[in-house]
Amino acid sequence: MVVLVTGANGQVGQSLQFIAPNYPDIQFVFCDSKVLDITNLNNIYHVFEQYKPNYCINAAAYTAVDKAESEPEEAQLINVNGAKNLAEICKEFKTVLLHISTDFVFDGTKKTPYTEDDIPNPTGVYGQTKLDGERAIQKIWHKHFIIRTSWVYSQFGYNFMKTMLRLASERDKLSVVNDQIGTPTNAVELAEVLVKIINENSKLNTEHFGIYNFSNEGQCSWYDFAKKIFECNQININLEPIPTTNFPTPAKRPGYSVLDKSKIKNTFGVDVKYWETSLKGS
Repeated sequence: MVVLVTGANGQVGQSLQFIAPNYPDIQFVFCDSKVLDITNLNNIYHVFEQYKPNYCINAAAYTAVDKAESEPEEAQLINVNGAKNLAEICKEFKTVLLHISTDFVFDGTKKTPYTEDDIPNPTGVYGQTKLDGERAIQKIWHKHFIIRTSWVYSQFGYNFMKTMLRLASERDKLSVVNDQIGTPTNAVELAEVLVKIINENSKLNTEHFGIYNFSNEGQCSWYDFAKKIFECNQININLEPIPTTNFPTPAKRPGYSVLDKSKIKNTFGVDVKYWETSLKGS
């Protein structure tokens, strides 16, 4: 089985490279943007023609949430046009597409976990382009899995955990918002789930394509997350909780973005760990 991965140098791409040796039956083809540029249809076609993948995991994305507000064309090019291009080539090669999406497709006004059936209402450019990318895929190629996730962190790439650890080495006091609620997602566990979906889909006689939520279990604020990061790393720092109003950003963040994982658990038998457990093991 050939699984082609775009965005190989990102968090999810590197996490997939990390776990790939555990799956000798899968031939992974890892492509960074130099090898496969998802905004270039001809480039995608030639790479697919060379490897003829059974599955494609799209881990390439424009993820600079605040920067997207001033670079909407760039976000659109990668998150919408790129997703559309991949869907078209996947359809041509009959390749199943797994696409990573985000909790930012929601406005965060709910008080209970978001399900796959909740109506999206993004509040910024990043969330809107990710939603438009989802919709482009849905229109073009039915053999897709869209995985919405949140607060992704790992030892790889740029993320909140690594930022907190870096700042703690430079300062003795930090302020972190405590009124945005969500769930951290361990990128390596997300990678494992993507492979599980591929393996289960290859075995199942029925097709379960569509949108799925995945994050770790539980919920916390960014302040709680930071506190636990320092606790796990035995770092003593003066950590102060602050409201979002004290930390204005160009893009509005969802106030509540906890995702309901019932569908992915029931469909694929996914075992989801609590975020604190995953963080301790990371």
